[in-house]
Amino acid sequence: MKIGIFDSGMGGLSVLHRALRMIPEADFLYYADEEHVPYGEKTREQVRGYIDEIIAFMIKKQVDAIVIACNTATSVATKEYRSQFPLPIVGMEPAVKKAVEEYADRPGRILVAATPITIQGDKLHHLVDRVDKRDMVDLVALPKLVRFAEQEIFDQNQIVPYLKEALKDYPLEEYKAFVLGCTHFNYFKESYQEIFPNKIEFVDGNEGALRELIRRMEKECDTISVKNGANDAEEFSKTDRVTYYFSGKQISAADQIRIDKYMCQLDRMALI
Repeated sequence: MKIGIFDSGMGGLSVLHRALRMIPEADFLYYADEEHVPYGEKTREQVRGYIDEIIAFMIKKQVDAIVIACNTATSVATKEYRSQFPLPIVGMEPAVKKAVEEYADRPGRILVAATPITIQGDKLHHLVDRVDKRDMVDLVALPKLVRFAEQEIFDQNQIVPYLKEALKDYPLEEYKAFVLGCTHFNYFKESYQEIFPNKIEFVDGNEGALRELIRRMEKECDTISVKNGANDAEEFSKTDRVTYYFSGKQISAADQIRIDKYMCQLDRMALI
């Protein structure tokens, strides 16, 4: 079984990082659209064009299923649009429902962070309207985090000042959960901990999207084993189970070194 995973850039590696652990028998094709990152600051029409090209590329590479490991791209590629293709395509969405259900009994609010195109889109607002019956969810766009991630900037001395400025009008002491509504945002958990005065729970949609993929794929395959360990000792980042492409071109040795750095950062963030 070969699973294609794509993102505007390196954010989707956080989904791949989880998928390598959850679906140990699968091979993966990871596509980072480095020529067009960040998607969150493009028009919906531009993003739809990129998605068309990537899905066509993956179909030619004979993947069995595709994960759109990008909340922005998923907000553009609707369920109806994805159903037009001849293989299962699973998207991401900010895990608002999960956060509301898991932390409803705790006092405090929920902050959902994403890219501008996701925050402004009807899809997210409809989701919040549907699940936030107690009016405890706030939304914020944090576009610069995507650029930090793409530039391999994880230093808290640079990230924390940006977050403090972006969130200066939000009651940080009131939040109990922080929804990471962009896969790029998973790299910065240390910095988030610095700005919230109280203990904060991080929530993302990675596992939920992968479980939906597994459910869909079970219709195609006899069995799919699922492994839940997030912190296994085996080094999944240095695996021959993944073929990487940057905007349709197979990566170089230097690119692989860069990817390994991202996967090491994700190993560290998995412990938080």
